[in-house]
Amino acid sequence: MPLVEIHHLSKAYVRGGQRVPVLEDITLDIERGDFIALMGPSGSGKTTLLNLIAGIDKPDGGSLRVDGIDITTLGEADLADWRARHVGFIFQFYNLIPVLTARENVELPLMLTGLSRGERRERVELMLSVVGLADRMTHYPNELSGGQQQRVAIARAIVADPTLIVADEPTGDLDRVSAGEILDMMRRLNEELGKTIVMVTHDGNAARSAKRLVQLEKGELIVSP
Repeated sequence: MPLVEIHHLSKAYVRGGQRVPVLEDITLDIERGDFIALMGPSGSGKTTLLNLIAGIDKPDGGSLRVDGIDITTLGEADLADWRARHVGFIFQFYNLIPVLTARENVELPLMLTGLSRGERRERVELMLSVVGLADRMTHYPNELSGGQQQRVAIARAIVADPTLIVADEPTGDLDRVSAGEILDMMRRLNEELGKTIVMVTHDGNAARSAKRLVQLEKGELIVSP
């Protein structure tokens, strides 16, 4: 069974009293352990599709199952609980809380779990070591480079051992060297830890890090082999 099963998904927004279609009849399977790059021009619907897969938004029609659960049928409270347990987020601008240290930022997703304080601390320190920031745990975001902040964001995304990682332009705010390091790290998460990753990007170099390319054109899907 694929990890993500999308069948005949559609989504539109209302602007100025008019219905504007964004996604039309999208059908796509994402296997466990896959690493997919979503590409397309501005307005093609790639971020909308990512948000639907992550349970941030809801479709107008169709079904979207993740690990056997049709998340389109969940209420807001259940959907929030599902996201906390199953989805790790990586954003272009890191979304770190400036008044918290790297350790405290990474610990945030674990606050919703039943782990003890000691267990949380142990897991956070392990994840920061995995991303090469064992010596930066007590630093605040403004004391870290862009690449280091994105590493903290990656540690935060994986600390709760999510079923799925979604990344929205994860290298879009980074220089070439830092972007390469982040892409190498994401490949390791996929290849060594078996994490399933769905990444939105406009960068062809970033897309080449993925195992598969999914192209969106005017809300329609073009899947490369």
